[in-house]
Amino acid sequence: MTALSLPGRAQVELAVPTATPKPVAEQALAAVTNRASPRQLFPGLFEAVQTGRVFADNKTFVDAAPRQRPTTILAAWNREKKLPGFQLKAFVEAHFDLPADGGVVFQSNVQAGLRRHLDTLWTVLARPAAPAVDPNDSLAEYRSLLPLPKPYIVPGGRFREVYYWDSYFTMLGLAEAGRNELVQDLTDNFAFLINRYGFVPNGNRSYYLTRSQPPFFGSMVALLAKDQGNGLLLRYRAALEREYRYWMLGADKLAPGTAAHRVVKLPDGTVLNRYWDESTQPREESYVEDVTAAKGSKQPPAQFYRNMRAAAASGWDFSSRWFVPGGGLGTIQTTDLVPVDLNCLLYQLEQTLAEACRTAGQTALARDYTAKATRRKTALLALSWDPKVGWFQDYNWRTRQRSSIRTLAGVFPLAFGLATPAQAKRLATNLQYNFMKPGGLVTTLSKTGQQWDSPNGWAPLQYLAIEGLRRYEQRPLADTIARRWVNLNRRVFAQTGKLLEKYDVVNPNRPAGGGEYPLQDGFGWTNGVLLKLLEWYKLE
Repeated sequence: MTALSLPGRAQVELAVPTATPKPVAEQALAAVTNRASPRQLFPGLFEAVQTGRVFADNKTFVDAAPRQRPTTILAAWNREKKLPGFQLKAFVEAHFDLPADGGVVFQSNVQAGLRRHLDTLWTVLARPAAPAVDPNDSLAEYRSLLPLPKPYIVPGGRFREVYYWDSYFTMLGLAEAGRNELVQDLTDNFAFLINRYGFVPNGNRSYYLTRSQPPFFGSMVALLAKDQGNGLLLRYRAALEREYRYWMLGADKLAPGTAAHRVVKLPDGTVLNRYWDESTQPREESYVEDVTAAKGSKQPPAQFYRNMRAAAASGWDFSSRWFVPGGGLGTIQTTDLVPVDLNCLLYQLEQTLAEACRTAGQTALARDYTAKATRRKTALLALSWDPKVGWFQDYNWRTRQRSSIRTLAGVFPLAFGLATPAQAKRLATNLQYNFMKPGGLVTTLSKTGQQWDSPNGWAPLQYLAIEGLRRYEQRPLADTIARRWVNLNRRVFAQTGKLLEKYDVVNPNRPAGGGEYPLQDGFGWTNGVLLKLLEWYKLE
């Protein structure tokens, strides 16, 4: 790695996890989000269920709905667990409504074709709106699912809630299918979440209220504006501004060379962003996995859990991208990195806000946002572009070194128009000779067993690479990637009747693997990107 330099509301830290959460810290976090999570509601019982592997997937219990108030359930548990023959699973099943089986419950009709299947899935994966407040529901505040005012689409499988960055790629397909009302509904839901919590949570669950995900809300609004015009920017301007404040929290008080929350101030005063989570506890939905993994790390538990959560905030959970080069999960250093993808998205958000201000006739404010975007672009290109290998890489703000790990996050400067034509040409060559595989683009060049590494490919990254290459007139390579990815999706569908969360692009005849849970089908963003590509290339 090479050392580089550039030219010329308080949140709450949680305590290191113990057998039961520390009440003061846990209550403080609940006060910040105004919604308690399952671990906060059921201290002791939560740990017993998760560490006892009552359910194979730790996400099952945190998605369950209590049938009584937590105080009633905890009293019963403390009383009954001492009795002979007590069975924890039977107790949970008696006091909670468990989530439905994560599988997509419908029979695929392969003979009807891929497009018919995609059209059917929009209905299968749809979930109805729920009122924000139901005065007749005394248990609403104790369920982890956060209500949304409009209908929405879930990814599928174990993912029973809306997810932030997934939804943008789902919306691409919905727009192609002519389901513009649902695109509007999804955008309105995210605006609602921003107005309610100050940001878009990872997903609409209480245990996700300590982090966001890649900020695609600006892209969602831009997608709608293509159909409805720039006047739409005014409708969402307040939500766009509030999300921007969330990402920039604390920037004005930072000293050069330091970081806080999601902002990093470089030695020259330039401000960029990183992924972050406000908690230092194990993730509730992957509690056992985190506690076990922490034992293999030399980091203090609080630091390790924060880095794991920040990687979950990135959507890339997990990848060698976040590890010390050559190291494993125990070396995860997410919060030390200035990610290429995140800063491209915030560049686009700044540009969207500038356009909204111009539309409102506020030219001075528009110039201010444009200047912020220009400064971000200059800094990001200087820090992340590696001229020796022709790739955009993350930057370690602590060591002041560019990461040596190449990943498909490097295509974001093409997709969002930050790269120069010369950089785009070199990156295209690198894509073709290093990342191109029989089924599309591999996520990284490392095979670690993590799901965001080789040999896996993911729909959103295929799409952004294709879009970026088309933007820079690298059409032949874009077309090749698109056709390989579509053919892989089509082949697996013909064999299984399913569209999957991820695919093995190195060996298209082998199912994808890696990660903390089995391969999921459904699948929201795969469906959206596939339909978008089918329309772009006029394929059946």
